[in-house]
Amino acid sequence: MNTTILEANEIHKSYTKGVWPRRRRLEVLSGASLRVANGEIVGLVGENGSGKSTLMKVLVGDLQADDGSIDRAGSFGYCPQTPVLYERLTCDEHIDLFGAAHGLSVGEIERARRGAYDSLDFAHFADTWVQDLSGGTRSKLNLALAMLHDPDLLFLDEPYAGFDWDTYLKFWELTARRRDAGSGLLIISHFIVDEDRFDRIYDLIDGRIVER
Repeated sequence: MNTTILEANEIHKSYTKGVWPRRRRLEVLSGASLRVANGEIVGLVGENGSGKSTLMKVLVGDLQADDGSIDRAGSFGYCPQTPVLYERLTCDEHIDLFGAAHGLSVGEIERARRGAYDSLDFAHFADTWVQDLSGGTRSKLNLALAMLHDPDLLFLDEPYAGFDWDTYLKFWELTARRRDAGSGLLIISHFIVDEDRFDRIYDLIDGRIVER
């Protein structure tokens, strides 16, 4: 029986725009709720500007919600839409750095490194600086770092942007393996083509979430 590892209830988030006397509040999330259980892939879909990335940042703790509650269980990994990488570090150096930050042993880092390179096929860029990588390879590294510590829950924000078709298929093989191993995954995107790859799909509409 699947156990809920993420539950968000009635999340509200607004931003203040402009300067006085024309300052106004823009409500982005107006009571958004969702849940993710272990062993499932959940999709969150919305148009550009609908608040998907804002919700994701609230869920991982990058932003403070104005109201609502979030309950997470276990460890989590976050793959942001824009890769957060260091231009003058290589792929190997990123893996070493993030692995140490997660408290992994040398052996665990090596196993995670081999798994990432094999799954996403970018071992030939191990010694390449990020500044010399293509956008697609940066996305591969971004995803690899999110999964490095084998988290119970994965937050993936537009994770396959920039992937070619072969890497796109590898991505789904990888996520299916993680689901089958008991991880929960939340994938957000402005469109979903392969609906059958998801266990459940939510739509973010006018600041609220509706399950399909």
